[in-house]
Amino acid sequence: MDERYAITGEEKETVLATYFKNGLDGSIESFPSKEKRKIILLQHIVTKFEVGNKYGEKEVNEILKPIYSDYVSIRRYLIEYGFLDRSDDCTTYWVKEV
Repeated sequence: MDERYAITGEEKETVLATYFKNGLDGSIESFPSKEKRKIILLQHIVTKFEVGNKYGEKEVNEILKPIYSDYVSIRRYLIEYGFLDRSDDCTTYWVKEV
């Protein structure tokens, strides 16, 4: 674990409140470019997925679409930052267990 993941509860609350203006079940208007903020949002977004479930790409998209218009980028970030994993043929996704 590197320092990008060293996030205090206060930082998390502040960032989530800044981006999820209408509550944590709502959508965001923009996605942060700063690493720490990005990590905080991804940590929250991955909670929309159930650990142990397998998801098709369409299911992943349907979960992400209400959160942010560029759901494809969110899906890619979830993979790149190690929150989700996917099969080699990119048809099945699941929450990566630590």
